[in-house]
Amino acid sequence: MSATEDLPLLLDPAALVERLDDPAIRVVDLSPGEVFGEHHVPGAVHLPYGELVASRPPVGGLLPDTTTLLRVLRAAGIGPGVQVVAMDAEGGGAAGRLMWTLDALGHDRTAILDGGLRAWVHEGYPLEAGRGANPEPGALDDTGERANVRVAETIMGRLGGADFICLDARSRGEYDGSSVRAARAGHVPGAAHYEWTRAMDPERDLRLRPLDDMRAELEALGITPDREVVAYCHTHHRSAFSYALLRILGYPRAAGYPGSWSDWGNRDDTPVEA
Repeated sequence: MSATEDLPLLLDPAALVERLDDPAIRVVDLSPGEVFGEHHVPGAVHLPYGELVASRPPVGGLLPDTTTLLRVLRAAGIGPGVQVVAMDAEGGGAAGRLMWTLDALGHDRTAILDGGLRAWVHEGYPLEAGRGANPEPGALDDTGERANVRVAETIMGRLGGADFICLDARSRGEYDGSSVRAARAGHVPGAAHYEWTRAMDPERDLRLRPLDDMRAELEALGITPDREVVAYCHTHHRSAFSYALLRILGYPRAAGYPGSWSDWGNRDDTPVEA
């Protein structure tokens, strides 16, 4: 694989270890600071997850303003031509949020490290400790049209459409309304439930399960590649991983809902099923 060749959207740790010295690749780790300081991929940059999101209580998980986002991402060394490898210590939620954010800005050269830090550590790949890399600032610009971003008004206007469906990545209790985390409980009408960790294989260090199996499971729920699929959870953290999964599976119209249920469930103009 040459330095100019795009990485696959799902990158195996064995493939990354062979390219750690590639200047075109920037490993960005969104693990908690104490975890990153203890051990991380050599040359990785630490990006605290909180810098990727904004809040307007009770709504969380919103997109920060563009100026803030560009400052944070440029500081991580991200610019045109840089291939980002996103990873975290939780199986992909934070890494998926980075992929979704960069896609929104028009930077679509992002891979998810399969299994993240857990796979990297448990499978014996090289590690270093400390503060991590301090790269030269990148020149990332905002060239995106937010094609992968949906808000409540857009979703309400699409409900019931034959080529539209929401993917609810939350727990079963949140989906059916028995677990209450907002003013109203339940789910977006017509949403299919596919809890985010269902895609992870705990016996293989949280790597993704076989892609064909998950594609069949999603299609059985009506989540098919010909439809626009909007992933949501409570704040678009868990569902950012679901968005990344859809991208990896080749869904061309995947999108995410920043704010998610913390927005939808705290409004009085949104329909709710339970």
